[in-house]
Amino acid sequence: MNSPIKYFPRLQEINRAKINLNGIIMQTPLQKNINLSDEFGANILLKREDLQIVRSYKLRGAYNKIAHLTTEELKNGVVCASAGNHAQGVAYSCQKLGIKGKIYMPTTTPLQKIKQVKMFGKEFVEVVLTGDTFDDAQNSAVEDSIKTGMAFIHPFDDPQIIEGQATVALEILQDSKEQIDFVFIPIGGGGLAAGMGAYFKQVSPQTKIIGVEPAGAASMQKSLEAGKVLELKNIDKFVDGAAVQKVGEYTFEICKQVVDHIITVPEGRICTKILDLYNQDAIVLEPAGALSIAALDFYKDEIKGKNVVCVVSGSNNDITRTEEIKERSLLYEGLKHYFIVRFPQRAGALRTFVDVVLGPTDDITHFQYSKKTNREKGPAVIGIEIRNKEDFNGLVQRMEENGFIFEYLNENENLFQVLI
Repeated sequence: MNSPIKYFPRLQEINRAKINLNGIIMQTPLQKNINLSDEFGANILLKREDLQIVRSYKLRGAYNKIAHLTTEELKNGVVCASAGNHAQGVAYSCQKLGIKGKIYMPTTTPLQKIKQVKMFGKEFVEVVLTGDTFDDAQNSAVEDSIKTGMAFIHPFDDPQIIEGQATVALEILQDSKEQIDFVFIPIGGGGLAAGMGAYFKQVSPQTKIIGVEPAGAASMQKSLEAGKVLELKNIDKFVDGAAVQKVGEYTFEICKQVVDHIITVPEGRICTKILDLYNQDAIVLEPAGALSIAALDFYKDEIKGKNVVCVVSGSNNDITRTEEIKERSLLYEGLKHYFIVRFPQRAGALRTFVDVVLGPTDDITHFQYSKKTNREKGPAVIGIEIRNKEDFNGLVQRMEENGFIFEYLNENENLFQVLI
């Protein structure tokens, strides 16, 4: 195997990967989005990998890697670790090839994702739940590979994985009738950005490659700034399909050459975009799937009048996350605010708060209060949703004017996480 520093995906290998994937994946549509195009004054095209067979692009790399294994290696089967899309891609590949697969998943993995993996893998795949984190599951998978001789299928840092993901770029350029000026690509471990970026730089070098990471897990951006692969100690795992502590060695070296710029997007902004796409276009996306579209807000001036592609990387979202997505969106947009308010312990105190403090369009959405008979003032945790972010200053002013003692929680991260 080539060393990470010397390897670069060539067109020959990417074309071979495309041949390997014939009859396995669907060539997903490249669709113009009218709402986004009107909003940004650009020709916004979505590469709909959310419509892929396993509802993400991950099948491309997983199958291409497994297809490169020798007959002897295939006899031993394959093993991987994943909490989501990579697991489904490996499971589907095992079922199509009729080979044994073992997939390690953290014990915290939602039941819906476990069921999906079993459904795609059928009788060919064994799911093993171990540890609390992805790292725990990955360590177990690597140990199993060493012990049994099963081929370990890395989620992103492998030449054949990268070449498989590069076929997304090949399809975009096949289907596009216009010169692509910008392509926005989500980055987790970096396999998709490395593969697509390498293809574009060889076939359409004038296209600007924009990598997009969640703000709470900017492992590629930090690594590129440092000039070496860094492992982040703490990350926000909300955008689970793109939240990795450490990017790959291969992917880092390639992205260093092919990615023109990296932008980080706040998780709350991603949530707003998920809701917008569902309400306006009936597109259901997982957080990582909306990353590239959420980044457009930060490039309004540059992309105006241009041809822009956003890779919609996946739609494996758990419906139970909907309330959290809405909450994060409201908080980011400045439309939901939490306070600890100390109420006088007398009848009618809450009515006074509602009558004189709340504005006509303000709404209490969270209220937690315990009366303490030995105190003059009792604290309550109150969540208030406002219609316009400009209404916030008036709300605070009315609390102060009417003698309500309060503490604002949104900016107190420790208290906020404990109480809400």
